[in-house]
Amino acid sequence: MKDKKIKEWYYINNINTIDSPALVVYPDRVKENIRILLSMIDDPKRLRPHVKTHKTKEATSLMMKAGIKKFKCATIAEAEMLAMAGAPDVLLAYQPSEAKLQRFVSLIKHYPGTRFSCLVDNLVSATSIADDALANEIVIPVYVDLNVGMNRTGIAPGDKAIELYIQCAGLKGIKPVGLHAYDGHIRSKDFKQRTKECNEAFKPVEKMQKQLLKQGFMEPVIIAGGTPTFPIHAKRKNIECSPGTFIYWDKGYQTLCTEQHFLPAALVISRIISLPGETKLCLDLGHKSIAAENELTNRVYFLNAPELKFISQSEEHLVAEAAAGHTYKVGDVLYGLPIHICPTSALYERAITVQNNKASGEWKNIARDRKINI
Repeated sequence: MKDKKIKEWYYINNINTIDSPALVVYPDRVKENIRILLSMIDDPKRLRPHVKTHKTKEATSLMMKAGIKKFKCATIAEAEMLAMAGAPDVLLAYQPSEAKLQRFVSLIKHYPGTRFSCLVDNLVSATSIADDALANEIVIPVYVDLNVGMNRTGIAPGDKAIELYIQCAGLKGIKPVGLHAYDGHIRSKDFKQRTKECNEAFKPVEKMQKQLLKQGFMEPVIIAGGTPTFPIHAKRKNIECSPGTFIYWDKGYQTLCTEQHFLPAALVISRIISLPGETKLCLDLGHKSIAAENELTNRVYFLNAPELKFISQSEEHLVAEAAAGHTYKVGDVLYGLPIHICPTSALYERAITVQNNKASGEWKNIARDRKINI
């Protein structure tokens, strides 16, 4: 393990005040990531960051101060968090139904200062949304969700999607304003290959936009991409881009997206709690503390202990193998860079902020809850 006297950027002088496991955030690095984001696009009006990574009013406020006014989210709680922060334009990147639709309508009525929109990919859902909106005397802007290869939601771009757009235009209570094309399946580490795949997936979306324009519609707004394809879509004209992980970054995208130079800005703090064998360490970083959807060796990277090999993990514990003759001891603090930060941050109710190598405050991850008020 590296000498604690070496003040790495992540080192926390008053670490003894932090119980572990814990999520820690470095605000100065968050601000730098926002600056880098803005430097990669011609106009901040074309940015619509996804807030699933941070789930906080504080990070939202930093982006708004930097000139970012549009946001994207996946849950009602995230949408409400954005409205509470004063965000003027919020896309719920989801097709709400039943109870979720009732909450969405309530949210729209409760926060009139925020323009809310949502997705649709079929006429039945679109009609349901329109009926509820009409009954509440509101009009909800909708984006037709296009399946460009992710194969989870959306309608394939083309004639049927155009027909759906036209049908939505005929419904009172909703107004089609654009197209949503999330290409999260495009993840080649080779940027040239990723660019090629992204451009191929985007062609039918662009074609559909032109067809709708010819049919007399106002030019549909296109919201496209996530983090891996952000640099590609950022070079297009008039396309709104929706990266999200940039705000905190993580080891997964640091490895995959080497062309993007965002800084790791959030870590998990863990401690060695037991030495069950001569070369075995037990840490307090279980499934409840780090995203565990990847296989065991690909969940966390310890910045000050990169050589550790993981053996097993359970709800509260992570067992690792160290080299023979190691000097680790019970109580040692390990600074972990998550492989996937988004679901990791959702495991914590708060993030402890670190400035000038000192824990100084906290950001509440209020949108990790399924419900805030509405």
